[in-house]
Amino acid sequence: MRTILSLTLIALPLLAADIPAGFKPIFNGKDTSGWHISQVNHHGNTQAWSVKDGVLMVTQDSPGNGGILLTGKRYKDFEVSLEINPDFGCDGGLFLRSNEKGQGYQVMIDYLERGSVGGIYGEGLKGVRADNSKAREWQQHWKKGEWNHLRARIEGDIPHIQVWLNGVQLVDWKAEANHLIDGATDGMIAVQAHFSNEKTPRWVQGGFHRFRNIAVKELN
Repeated sequence: MRTILSLTLIALPLLAADIPAGFKPIFNGKDTSGWHISQVNHHGNTQAWSVKDGVLMVTQDSPGNGGILLTGKRYKDFEVSLEINPDFGCDGGLFLRSNEKGQGYQVMIDYLERGSVGGIYGEGLKGVRADNSKAREWQQHWKKGEWNHLRARIEGDIPHIQVWLNGVQLVDWKAEANHLIDGATDGMIAVQAHFSNEKTPRWVQGGFHRFRNIAVKELN
């Protein structure tokens, strides 16, 4: 006679919060430890960074004054994963291989009329001509009023950058040169609140950018 054993399987979580397996959190959900505000970024030096319920938030501390928050660590080849939930009318970004001034490759988070989410831009860099044709379809994949998952991968001295929004690849771009200042091949990760003025309205009164579950997987 064969004995059949009934087993109760307990599913052990492979993810911490909503961080993909293989990624390491670089934002602790409590404060900005390991990050710092740039005092030399041309978008400003807003001090209005705060953390609440596991969410990193930023707004302008005075009208027009934006800025960036940078990691203390530099990265070369990596993937970065995070969730974003900006207020409509606010322009921001995710910076890859940035220096202290915010000069680096930017994944745009321009959540405004005729804006772009997921496209590549050279912030303070010359000659960056990324193919953002598919990234212009970002609104087809964007969940309004909800958290959206953004993932970016950069590798190679002459960078190959890929971007996914909610699991859909929007960018697969190989640069023709390294555009970073002084030929750098690494840099910091940063999140941004864009400056704003009457001629360049990139922020709404009381508007916030929100980020959570920021994590990195180093590739080298």
